[in-house]
Amino acid sequence: MSLTSRQQRQTAAELRTHLDAIGLSEEVVASHLGFTSERLVRTLSVTNSGDPGDVWLLRDYLVQAAADKGVVVAPFTILTDASRRQAAVWFDLHTAPRHNFSS
Repeated sequence: MSLTSRQQRQTAAELRTHLDAIGLSEEVVASHLGFTSERLVRTLSVTNSGDPGDVWLLRDYLVQAAADKGVVVAPFTILTDASRRQAAVWFDLHTAPRHNFSS
C-alpha cells in the first residue's frame, strides 16, 4: 500500500492542519512520540518519512489529541479509518499516546 504523490501532498497538508489546530509545538509532539525533530519533519512531509508506520502513528496521535482537546478538525481524506485497517496488514502500526490537556 503506497500513496501517489498527490495523496502524499494531501496527507502532508492534513497532518499540518491537524497539528496547527491542536496547538502543540513540533518539539512537544516529537517528544510524545519518541521522535527526533528531524524524524517528525520527515513524517510531516510524508514523502520522506521512511517508515509508513510513522505517518500512521502521527495521524493517530493528532486525531486523538484533537479529540482530547475538544478541537474539531476535518477528517483525513486519504488516511481514513478504513485505510488504517488495510495498512495494518502491511505495516507494524503502533498505538499513539494519549494526552492530558488539563494539567
